[in-house]
Amino acid sequence: MDGLSETSALRALPESDLPAVAEAVRAEMIEAVSITGGHLGSGLGVVELTVALHHVFDTPDDRIVWDVGHQAYPHKILTGRRDRIRTLRQPGGLSGFTKRSESVYDPFGAAHSSTSISAALGMAVARDLDVAEAKAKGQPALKRRNMIAVIGDGSMSAGMAYEAMNNAGALHSRLIVILNDNDMSIAPPVGAMSAYFARLASGGTYRSLRETAKQLGKLLPKALYQRAAAAEEYARSLVVGGGTMFEEMGFHYVGPIDGHNLDHLLPILKNVRDTEQGPILLHVVTRKGKGYAPAEASDDRYHGVVKFDVLSGVQAKAKPNAPAYTRVFGESLIKAADADPKVVAITAAMPGGTGIDLFGKAHPDKTFDVGIAEQHAVTFAGGLATEGYKPFVAIYSTFLQRAYDQVVHDIALQNLPVRFCLDRAGLVGADGATHAGAFDLAYLCCLPNMTVMAASDEAELVHMVATAHAHDSGPIALRYPRGEGVGVDLPERGEALPIGKGRMVRRPEGARVALLSLGTRLSEALKAADLLEAEGIAVTVADARFAKPLDEAMILDLAATHEVLITLEEGSVGGFGAMVLHLLAEKGALDAGRVRVRTLTLPDTYQDHNSPDAMYREAGLDADSIAGTVRDTLPERKVRGPAKLVSVGQTQR
Repeated sequence: MDGLSETSALRALPESDLPAVAEAVRAEMIEAVSITGGHLGSGLGVVELTVALHHVFDTPDDRIVWDVGHQAYPHKILTGRRDRIRTLRQPGGLSGFTKRSESVYDPFGAAHSSTSISAALGMAVARDLDVAEAKAKGQPALKRRNMIAVIGDGSMSAGMAYEAMNNAGALHSRLIVILNDNDMSIAPPVGAMSAYFARLASGGTYRSLRETAKQLGKLLPKALYQRAAAAEEYARSLVVGGGTMFEEMGFHYVGPIDGHNLDHLLPILKNVRDTEQGPILLHVVTRKGKGYAPAEASDDRYHGVVKFDVLSGVQAKAKPNAPAYTRVFGESLIKAADADPKVVAITAAMPGGTGIDLFGKAHPDKTFDVGIAEQHAVTFAGGLATEGYKPFVAIYSTFLQRAYDQVVHDIALQNLPVRFCLDRAGLVGADGATHAGAFDLAYLCCLPNMTVMAASDEAELVHMVATAHAHDSGPIALRYPRGEGVGVDLPERGEALPIGKGRMVRRPEGARVALLSLGTRLSEALKAADLLEAEGIAVTVADARFAKPLDEAMILDLAATHEVLITLEEGSVGGFGAMVLHLLAEKGALDAGRVRVRTLTLPDTYQDHNSPDAMYREAGLDADSIAGTVRDTLPERKVRGPAKLVSVGQTQR
């Protein structure tokens, strides 16, 4: 590994040295992730493939686009970032995904799945246009460059991947797609014979002969040509096996081959690299967690890990102080389904991350994991709703963005009672900007017919699941964050809340300031109120509960009876605060200028990964920052001496 800071050095090594490089990369990755946490199993499964790709292809001039980025840690180690690999997902350190601003070797940023083929095809077409322009101008031929998309079999379940493949097949652009099949969900390798056929099928001689035969066949009578073509297709299917679907989409299919055998990988990758036709799909079979026994034995538990002991594989999870929101949601949904046979649960390849795994154990026949297909999940739920079922669609806030058209057109427009359960609402820490649930308030509150709730603690989440269950007059969404609750007692059963009604949490006599919180910033609002009370500033604290419809009576009362009204939310600009301002303006509550309004939101930027607490401090949504905003907003100034506050326009006596 020493001296391999650039991929050019890796390409200079003899092939006989590459297995040792792969083992060194694997050891380095295990050691690093044991310190930082992160995605382990996927990266271990592509170590040999990563080494082979950077040895065969002229990166970074040849582009490698990694889908999602879960598997990109070996890629980072080999592309000049080994000395920083122990900063993965740490403040100021390497991203857990590919990131264009991080390295020239990351040509496209990822973290959401199924984007790699589209991006790589765009790069391939841009290359072809550049070549055509240079030729038209009589300029020297440009350097021959390859565009490679590496996509997992799970990501291939998303419609976007097939849209890209359909386009690539029609364009006939020279594109290489590597299907990393780590669940053996398409076809298993069959050892040396499979590798031999794959090498044969990827070679220029075979492809040239095949194309020549096609051209000669066209000289035959139509009936004979059709029979010959059918015979060729049948014979080829004996070689390519499960690749018939890809062939029909216009790809030349090669595989499956063992993705851990460098003797098989290297010659086939060279053949694929040197071909002039396209597109090509290379089917590589790998094993998640390869080379680390605990991860091989339990690939689901080692997909994403916290810090762990390398020798034992034991993950060092801290003892929780309160139940996680995800678990509270899952258990509440189970109770709803126990009482109502019409309750069903839907998730898009995230059962564990959303609590649907718990529901699935209790009600397996009412649980539907549709794969990485958020668009389908939403419209599928709409279909269930039309037949009288009560679908709960549990999707991370950041992933529901992918199905926005379906939410608008298929659900809200038709006013179908689909329940959207948005896990990971707000900031998510080490996963960073790509996974932050920052925008759902803004993109849902603008939709007619939509009801939007946000739980302030785990007890409120129980009630909101019951509210969503009871709400059958249109779509409804509830949002809750990643991590543990605040430690309040949980009700045995949830009670349906009145739609559009908030609650007053604290209202001291003579309060001049009102904090109106939506979601789990309520605990910070209460701490801020305590800080300000110690300074002689009485503060009302209210829990909005609903971002849409708003509790108009409560909000107008707060604006009429306080000098300062501050809204708090774990979302972007354009969300809850914007809804409150619109209400106040519409009702004329701001006309007299008696109340000063401030909206505290997430900043209008993409925040880099850090601890959630640090990110909320940066956003100005912690107790100290909230109290500071109140001080800055009060219509008065401080004078020397004790903490006595004097109104502007008065004189000190």
